[in-house]
Amino acid sequence: MPNPILPLWEYIPDGEPRVFGDRVYLYGSHDRVGHYEFCDYKLKVWSAPLSDLNNWQCHGTSFQTRDTRNHPADTPHTDHALYAPDCVEKDGKYYLYTYIVGSKGCISVSDKPEGPFKFLSTYQYAPEDAGDDGIYNDIGVLVDDDGRVYCFYGFEGSFMNELDGKDMVTVLPGTLKKHVINDDPNLCIEQRFYEASSPRKINSLYYVIYSPRKGSRLAYATSEKPTGPYTYRGYIIDNGVDFPAGNNHGSLCKIGDQWYVFYHRMTNHSIMSRRACVEKVEILPDGTIPPVEMTSLGFEESLNPYKITPAEIACVLKGDCFVTEKDAFTRVVTNIRHGAVLGYKYFDFGEDYGSSFMTLALQVKGMGAFCDVHVHIDAEDGPEIGCVRIGGGDQIYKVNCKNVTGRHALYFTVDVPIQGWTRDHFADKALFELENFTFFK
Repeated sequence: MPNPILPLWEYIPDGEPRVFGDRVYLYGSHDRVGHYEFCDYKLKVWSAPLSDLNNWQCHGTSFQTRDTRNHPADTPHTDHALYAPDCVEKDGKYYLYTYIVGSKGCISVSDKPEGPFKFLSTYQYAPEDAGDDGIYNDIGVLVDDDGRVYCFYGFEGSFMNELDGKDMVTVLPGTLKKHVINDDPNLCIEQRFYEASSPRKINSLYYVIYSPRKGSRLAYATSEKPTGPYTYRGYIIDNGVDFPAGNNHGSLCKIGDQWYVFYHRMTNHSIMSRRACVEKVEILPDGTIPPVEMTSLGFEESLNPYKITPAEIACVLKGDCFVTEKDAFTRVVTNIRHGAVLGYKYFDFGEDYGSSFMTLALQVKGMGAFCDVHVHIDAEDGPEIGCVRIGGGDQIYKVNCKNVTGRHALYFTVDVPIQGWTRDHFADKALFELENFTFFK
C-alpha cells in the first residue's frame, strides 16, 4: 500500500503502531475531513497481517465519549474529544490509554487488540504524583521486559510515571519525573520537547519519540534506563519538507526484520485532516536513526508507473498546491498554479524492451486556463522527459515522453509560458486539478 497507507478516505493521525500476534495494529486519533478541529469523539482501530501489509482492515469504533445511535458513550465522566491513544498488552489483556481534551484521561481494557474497549478507570494518583495537571496529554506506555510499566506524557513539558503493573491504572507514589526529555530553554528549539510522547525499547536502549517545539518533525531521545534522563539524538522524519507542513506525531515499529516510522501528513489546506503514512528506517548499532525522506512508497518497494497513480499520493507539493477531498470517491491535487511542483518517489520503470518512447496520460479537471506541465525524473530540475500542454477543460491529456528504465523519482513542474498569452494574467490563478496519471508503452 503506498502512502497514505490506509484507504484514502480515512484520516488516522497520531499513529501508535503495535505488533500483536501475526498482525500489526494502528491506534490513532480520528480526524474528520475538512473539519475546523482536531480529532473526534471516537477512536478506530486498523490492522494488517504481517504477511500482507497492503491489506488493512478496519475494526470499527473501538472507544467513544459520546452516544451514537447504536452505542452509548464509553466514558462515565466526560464527553470531550479523544486524542492520541496508545495500546499495550499485559498478562493477556489489552489496555487502551486515552488522552481526553480538557478532562481526566482514562484506561480501558479488552480481550482483543482491536477492541472494543471497556472503560476501566481514570488514572489513579495523588495530586503530587502527577504532572501535566493530571491530564496525561498524549500518553505513551512502555511495558518493560521485567513487567514494570511506565507512562510518558506532557504538553510543553515532558513527564513520566511508573504505573502499577497489577491494575495498569494506579500511578505509583513517588515516581513522578519532570523534564524527562531535556527542555532547557538554552537548547535549540528544534530539540526541545513539545508533545506526542511515544516510548520504545530497542536493543536494550530506551527511546522516546516526540514532537519538538518548532517544526513538523518527529524527534527522538534515548536513555540507558527507562526512567531517564533522555538525551536528544536527532530527528527521524519531517513531514513539512517540500509539503504542506503541520504537527507530527507517530512512532517506531519493527515488522519482521524491518523497522518503520509511522507518521501523518496534512490534507485539505489545513492541519486538521491528517492521514497515516509510513517509511522504512534503519537503526544503527550506536542507537542513532538516520533521518528519512518522505516518499509515496508506504510498504511498497517501488511504485508501478504502468498502473493508475492517484495524484493524492504525492510526497512533494510545492507552490501552495494541496490534496483535497471532493467526496468519498474523489480526491485531487488542487490549487495548482504557475511554479507548482508535484513529486512522487519512487517508480520502477523496468527494463528497456526496445520502445523509443512511452506515453504519459494525465487526468485533469480544467479551470479555464492554459499551462505546460514539464515531466522530470530524479529531481524537479532533473532531466526533462516530456512536456504536456494543459488546456482549459476536463479531459485526459497525453504526451509522448523519452523512454525511461530503472528506478526514479517523478516530478511535474507547472509553467505558464510567456509566449501566446501573458504570464501575468495567469500567475495568481489556479490552473487545473490533477486526479491521476499513468504511463504506457
